[in-house]
This record gives sequence, structure tokens and C-alpha cells, in this order.
Amino acid sequence: MLLTEPVLTADDATATALLNCLVREVCGPEQQVWPDGGRLVLRLPRAGVVLRTGLARPPAGPTYRLAAPYEEQREDAWIPASWDRLADLVAGELELATGRPNPEFLTQVGDSHGALTAILGARGEPAEDPYIASEQSLVAGHRFHPSPKSRQGAPDEWLRYAPETRSRFRPHWLAVPDELVAEEGDPNAFTALQGYGPPPPAGHKTLPVHPWQLSLLSHRPVLRRALAEGVVRDLGPSGAEAVPTSSVRTVYLPEADVFCKFSLDVRITNCVRKNAWYELSGAMALNRLLPRPFLDATFLSEPAYRTLALADLHLYEGLGVILREGVRSLPGTPLLAGALADPYSTLLAGLPAMATPEGAHAWWNAYVAHVAPPVLHAFLDHGIVLEPHLQNVLICVDADGMPVHAAFRDLEGTKLTAGRWDLAHLPPRVAEALTYAPDQGWNRVVYCLLVNHLTETAAAVADLHPSLELWRTARDHFAAHDAHPQVRALLAGVPLPAKANLRTRWARTADRAASYVPVPNPLATPR
Repeated sequence: MLLTEPVLTADDATATALLNCLVREVCGPEQQVWPDGGRLVLRLPRAGVVLRTGLARPPAGPTYRLAAPYEEQREDAWIPASWDRLADLVAGELELATGRPNPEFLTQVGDSHGALTAILGARGEPAEDPYIASEQSLVAGHRFHPSPKSRQGAPDEWLRYAPETRSRFRPHWLAVPDELVAEEGDPNAFTALQGYGPPPPAGHKTLPVHPWQLSLLSHRPVLRRALAEGVVRDLGPSGAEAVPTSSVRTVYLPEADVFCKFSLDVRITNCVRKNAWYELSGAMALNRLLPRPFLDATFLSEPAYRTLALADLHLYEGLGVILREGVRSLPGTPLLAGALADPYSTLLAGLPAMATPEGAHAWWNAYVAHVAPPVLHAFLDHGIVLEPHLQNVLICVDADGMPVHAAFRDLEGTKLTAGRWDLAHLPPRVAEALTYAPDQGWNRVVYCLLVNHLTETAAAVADLHPSLELWRTARDHFAAHDAHPQVRALLAGVPLPAKANLRTRWARTADRAASYVPVPNPLATPR
């Protein structure tokens, strides 16, 4: 069956994201949201403004599917509220609520809108490989972020490297003298890239570099001198194309079946996406510590990193690349979880298993069974804090689209519960970056697994089959772990912690220190 992608505009996507954030972080917790027929009404209590939005379907679970029109009440009339008007209103409400202005906020929202406009204008044809197509499908980005597509730089600098445009490009190859190579991990890991670029001279090793990052670092005097004097040699572009994945800076080389997680000294959504020195070493430490096989699932290992050790920490971090194992050994066809949950994608609707309500219910049951237990088991029994948000999980499906396996990735987001692991052998800064306090770790697990991931996936299933009862089925998989008090609290219906992306961006807080707001718990049984 040929499915047509839903129409997406930058205006509507930006407005929807802002309103989603308002409902979750401001109006919902303050009980300033109520239904009005087929619409949802929101009040900004400090600004004294009332907004109204359409609903794509009746609510099914703890989140809404908002849709145009977006309107503002003026006396007894409702008038259209544009995305930039909504951004102004959000900024005004937050400044009144916090007592602090944020002069960057409106610029970030505008940059996100401009980036999405550029992406929509440059979008190519999808890849034939369903896995690659899924990685490059997240055009609108995070539904609960005020600026989900904000990224530093003008579009002509990054469009050719953007996954959303369905691009491919050739990484750059540098030849680094052995004595200037810094690396940890499996010494043979980089051999997977041999043959995909010019061979290095004797006494040198190859260092793959993101071309965007190389252009950003080209002004560094130490690097310019090293290239001019032939200490570091520019070997030119790779012989194989790389596919940018949903994280932008991590690329997949299909021919070698390996991922390269590059540094990028640009802010993408929340953070500057560089590989700090302690993150490079931390990835190797976690790669050694995590159990294999990984708790009835797969964790894509990160066996090695390599970088250039010149007298410039900025280069050490900016040229650091982490290798990640590929996907060919996974059973079935891997698909990005975020693509299955994305309301602007047809991926989920195209799976044969989703054609009937009975098939969709069986699909959901299998999905939760493969995703939730490994995450709970990792935290509760091993003190491992996974970050199973929608961009960090691959769902492997069979020929009917039924989930048969889950794969987790990204050691940067993976942490260990403080006090459960002996990290005395690690440098203090590395150990600090690898740990969360127990309550911080649990909040992160519950947010990523339930709020960011399963709630959004359930909403996508409900878009296709609104009458299904999904959360009773999910509850059974959590109940298997009810010997733990944290899980019993979830089953009792305590509110869930949702990462407050809007408030965190307003406060300009580091992502690791993000605040949380309470949201309804769909695992609660009706009273």
C-alpha cells in the first residue's frame, strides 16, 4: 500500500511544539488546560492570555495531538495566532513566571523555524534501505522542545550534512604520525575503515573527520601549522559515503557497517556536540564495564576512539571520533524508534502488522516486551542508567513488521548509579561524568522510557487505532518488576517526571541539570 506523507509546514510544526511545551510545563501543571468540544483551551495565567488549538483526534493517553487552527482570544473573538506570536507569548509568560528575561529564546525559536524551512526545501528522496530511511525521517524533531531544529550556523553550511535532507557525504581523512595519535580501546577497531580512503604513509594512522568540523577548526593556528609543515597530512575525502543519522554528528558508513560519532563544535538543539576528553575516555570505560550480552537486548558497543594529540585541547576534543558497531548483526530489520513514533512519518502505518486493531495490539505488546524489561533490569538490578529515548533505540522487526529485538546505543547518555560501581581506577572527572545519583538516574530512566518513548509510541499506535486499550498491556510488563519499590510507585499511579525542555532552555541550564515537571502516569489503573 502506497502511503502519502502528511503535509508538514515549518509554521505549524513550530506552533505545535511551542503549544506542546506550554501544555506540559506551564498550563498543565498549573491546571490551566481544559477541553472545549473538539478543541483544547490553554490559559497563560500571568500574561492573562487565552489560547485555543484544534485536536487531531480525541485524547488516548496522557498527551494530546494538537492541530491547527491555533488561536488567541481577543474579547469575544478568536483570531489566528502565528508561530512567532506564540513564541512572544511563551517568552512573556516565562519572564513573568521566573522574573528573568532570556534574550536568546526568541532567536533560538526563529532559528529552528528557519532551519526547518530550509530542510523542507532541500529534502531529497528517501533511501531504499528502510533502516537508513528511518534515521533520516525526523524532519520536525522533538515534539516537546521549543526549538527542536535549532542549530548553529547558516543553512548553506550544514544542509549538505543534515540527515533530514536525506543527504550523504564523504568524511575527510587525515594522516597523523603515530606519536601524535591518542586513542583508547580495541587497537584493531579502526581497521574496519581501511580501504575506504587513501592509505596513510608509513608511521601514520588514519583519522576520519567530519568535513563540517574540519572547516570549523581550520582557523586554529596549531592545526594550520601542522598541515602547512606536513606534520599532519590531508588525504582528502573518503572513498565511501557516509549517511548522517538522526543525531546529525553520528554518521553510518554502510559499506563498512560502522558508525563514526564525530565532534561538532556547534550547538544543536540543546548542546554543543563535541566529544569532551572525559567523554572519550568515559565511553571506553563503559564499554569495558557493561555486561555482554546486554540483558536480552543489544547495546551497540563503542570499541575505540582516536584523536590528534597536539598542544591544543580544542583540537583534541574537536577531532576526537568514537567508533560504534554497526547494525548488520542485528536480527530482522532495524528501524529507529523515533521514526515509528513520529506523527509526520508513515513508517508505522506501513507495517503489515498495523493493518488491523488485533495486529496493532499484538505489535504494541511485543514492542513493550522488548524495550521496557531490559531498561528496568539494567537500572534496578545492575545500577545502569540507560537513556532509552526515541533516538537511542532501534527496534528490529520481522517481515510483518512485528518487533523481535531491541538495540540500545550511545554511551554518552549511559550512566552508572553512584555507589553501585567501583570507579576508583578512573580519573575523577571521567568518573564524575559517568555517574548519576540514584534519584537522578531513576528520573532519567522513567522520563526516557515512559514519557519520551513509550507514551509517544502509544500515541502513534492510537493515531491508527484510537479504540485500543494499550496501557493495561504495558502495565503487565512493568508489574513483572514490582518487587522493587520504584516500580510499585509507578503502578500506583505516581506522576511521571517529564524533562522540562522549555524551562531548561529558558534558564539556559546544562542538559545534565535539566529540571522535571510532573505529568500524568498512564500505567495507573482507573479508580
